[in-house]
Amino acid sequence: ETVSGSIQALKRKQFKLLVEHKLEAHDTLVVLKLDRLGRDNIDVQQTIEKLTLRKIKVICLDLPIKDLSSSEGKLMLQMFSAFAEFERNRIRERTKEGLNRVKSEGKKLGRPTGAIKTTQKVQNCKLEGFSQSQSAKKLGLGIATIKRHWNK
Repeated sequence: ETVSGSIQALKRKQFKLLVEHKLEAHDTLVVLKLDRLGRDNIDVQQTIEKLTLRKIKVICLDLPIKDLSSSEGKLMLQMFSAFAEFERNRIRERTKEGLNRVKSEGKKLGRPTGAIKTTQKVQNCKLEGFSQSQSAKKLGLGIATIKRHWNK
């Protein structure tokens, strides 16, 4: 599933389907890394607790202690999920810092200016009386692109 680890585990469509419809008591859920399960410390712990209550064992391959229901496993889980949350927060901070730096340098963010030129070309065709399909042929663009820029 290509969903951010910052989204709560049970709010991810595929994970929710897995937990609610595929996993049964005495099954084992194996995750490669703890931060793939989630990057929010509380969410990871609650998710594992819910699975444990349903008698579903959770194994995380990157942790030295495999049984997350033991005392040692719970301690390891808390430490590693706290580090995963810390990492997510650092990524967020670095992203904001980078955007602020780029803005302070006066660089333009957002859509490239080519889209504005496309809108102008499409609008010119419209003013000249061309249909959408004629405009697409004239400009060498797809009809979906023409429709997107037609009423801007």
